[in-house]
Amino acid sequence: MFYTKSYLIRQLGYTYDRWMPIALEQINAIAAEEGELSDERVRNIITQLLDSPKFRKSAWRDAPSPFYINLERQASTDDADSHYLADNYQQVVTVMSHLMRLPTVEAGAVMPDACPAGTICVGGVVAARNAIHPAFHSADVCCSMSLTEFDTEDAAAVLDAAMKVTHFGPTARPEPQPMPDELVARLESNPLTRSLMGNAVRDFATQGDGNHFLFVGTSRKTGKVCVVTHHGSRSLGAKLYKQGMATARSFATHIAPDDVRDRRPLARGVNAGDMAWIPFDTPEGQQYWDALQIVRQWTYENHKRIHDLIQQALGLEVLDHFWNEHNFVFKRGDLFYHAKGATPGFEGYERTLVPMNMAEPVLVTRGTGAENGLGFLPHGAGRNMSRSEFQRRYPQLPQHVDVRSFSGTLDTSELPQAYKNAAEVKRQMVETYKLAEVIDEILPYGSIMAGEPEFDFRSRRKRRTPATRHIDSE
Repeated sequence: MFYTKSYLIRQLGYTYDRWMPIALEQINAIAAEEGELSDERVRNIITQLLDSPKFRKSAWRDAPSPFYINLERQASTDDADSHYLADNYQQVVTVMSHLMRLPTVEAGAVMPDACPAGTICVGGVVAARNAIHPAFHSADVCCSMSLTEFDTEDAAAVLDAAMKVTHFGPTARPEPQPMPDELVARLESNPLTRSLMGNAVRDFATQGDGNHFLFVGTSRKTGKVCVVTHHGSRSLGAKLYKQGMATARSFATHIAPDDVRDRRPLARGVNAGDMAWIPFDTPEGQQYWDALQIVRQWTYENHKRIHDLIQQALGLEVLDHFWNEHNFVFKRGDLFYHAKGATPGFEGYERTLVPMNMAEPVLVTRGTGAENGLGFLPHGAGRNMSRSEFQRRYPQLPQHVDVRSFSGTLDTSELPQAYKNAAEVKRQMVETYKLAEVIDEILPYGSIMAGEPEFDFRSRRKRRTPATRHIDSE
């Protein structure tokens, strides 16, 4: 006897869900051997399936598992910032404590640049077994850093060339850049990325907005000019993230704790529904993991194309080039390390880049692989407060360092004072928690950011913020 979906729905009271095709396949395979099955036999088959690891419901741990806190409660001599730093610390600990109760999570760590950012804090690392949590890498998949050192000492010429060839903001380049054939083939090989080919083509060789930048400076070691870019996978990664969250939430119906299934708020900015995960040992998990690797390659090629355009514009010799992710999922052994704004410092990453702010050097680091950091280190300086709060407290712009805005209007929420004290973050990273050593510094000459759109859609008025300013780096 052949069992159909309608049979189970009508006769046994089940409603259709993602486990149904698997159950029907098992039921029909058994029926082919045993003949017609009783209702009780069918129920038993379904019960055993729903009790398997793929569909077994999980519960919160009674208490959070221990996690490492590589963050000082207060690291500032400025009394005006003490409240924000203390509140920042408490929010980070609260968020991580919720995550460490998840049944999938086995280890966690907080970096010195940590700051609250919703479901997982920036500067948070979470290691999960057999589970990919899309929200823990967020929509900015594979946000990363890339450095190219050129055989020149003329930083002004490099910054001018970069301003002409880079592209920021939500629009496509006037003249699209072709993607490498190998990358196109990989995008087409996975159904998830194949459906996003239009986004991959449109956004190739563009840099996004927000805190993404193109930085020009000189190596303290060599005196040569370096270009450093910071961006992620643009709309390609953002849409893959949405697909991943939808898949994770569909799994949550069967395997996640009640709060995750119901998507209830747990704390300020923390939604339990965003903690859903995709089991790696499922077809969906394998496919999503492969798609993440494809997006990683796209992001690397995206960085490299922008650097290549600068090199071609000036005809410079390339002396050095490397890159690293700081917002991704890393598989090490049988654990998946979700790094939300944390730089890998374990084997395979001999040099990594840690930017502080546009007026401070970009640090070239070597991770120590420290256990207390789970092998990671900070990805930057982290914020003291929200963008809106910063703009309220610091309405005046500082002077003196070349900062350019692609849109023509400076985004004041990205000014140096918006971030934690760079020297303090560096001290905690190197001396207090021994997460990394600094092996070079890229001294700032200037930078380019997306800036604000000329028109503020909320106020319905044109913005009047200057397009460029000089910021004192002393």
